[in-house]
Amino acid sequence: MIWKPHVTVAAVIEQDGKFLLVEEETDEGIRFNQPAGHWEANETLEQGVVREALEETAYHFIPEWLLGIYRWHHPRKDITYLRFAFAGRVRGHEPLRRLDDGILRAVWLSPDEIRASTAHHRSPLVLQCLEDCLAGKRYPLDLVTHFI
Repeated sequence: MIWKPHVTVAAVIEQDGKFLLVEEETDEGIRFNQPAGHWEANETLEQGVVREALEETAYHFIPEWLLGIYRWHHPRKDITYLRFAFAGRVRGHEPLRRLDDGILRAVWLSPDEIRASTAHHRSPLVLQCLEDCLAGKRYPLDLVTHFI
């Protein structure tokens, strides 16, 4: 059997001291996560994160830098996730847009509110991405090269 991680993209979006998260239904209950999802065929990582942010929050996301690449093994599901997290800003909102199935709402939370809700995070990546963003981690978008 060939081992293959699940590649995901995530958007870390800060505005006016708050960060955009989604509250979603999962098989483990209601959880908070950054707007994130699986990277799809025939798209760049940047295109994937823009798509996921719009589908899950109705905000148009502009990635400005790569925040980091994160590997996490979900112990109960025996799945390894490889997350490409991008940070940036929003440039518009479609408040009437229908959100992806399972997404209850998009919500802006302060870093302290996010830290206080760790028991309800989808994974430890939520807090790590927040802390890395607050610490000023930034890598240029051209770090990743796509040959399409």
